[in-house]
Amino acid sequence: MESTLQKPTDLLMPRPKGIVIGFYIVTALFCLQMSFTAYAELRLPQVAEAFTHLGFPAYFRVELSWAKLLGVVLLLAPVPARLKEWAYAGFAIDLASALIAHLSVGDGPEAWGWAAATGVLWGLSYFFWRRLQSA
Repeated sequence: MESTLQKPTDLLMPRPKGIVIGFYIVTALFCLQMSFTAYAELRLPQVAEAFTHLGFPAYFRVELSWAKLLGVVLLLAPVPARLKEWAYAGFAIDLASALIAHLSVGDGPEAWGWAAATGVLWGLSYFFWRRLQSA
């Protein structure tokens, strides 16, 4: 029976360049988008009004912004895989909740489209990251 533990030589094997390039491009775009939304939630009055429209208290907007910035740092920093996994999970909850919140108040695609598009970037980033973990 073969051991499931990684052999030391497995860590030195080259990774497919397409996966690596795809991961960095998509993750950079995703992190830029999340950073921009965190900034907008903290600084732009129209975003604060949108949170009020959705029924959220003002303090939640601030908490969410700082959580997004922490998640971006975790995705970009060389941290253990478990922390990256938690960051990806947090972003999935954030994006799904944004879609649900906008749809529940009857907003159109102009309101929830950004969350949907960012969710696609999230999915691609996570897909490439998992591929890198298994390569």
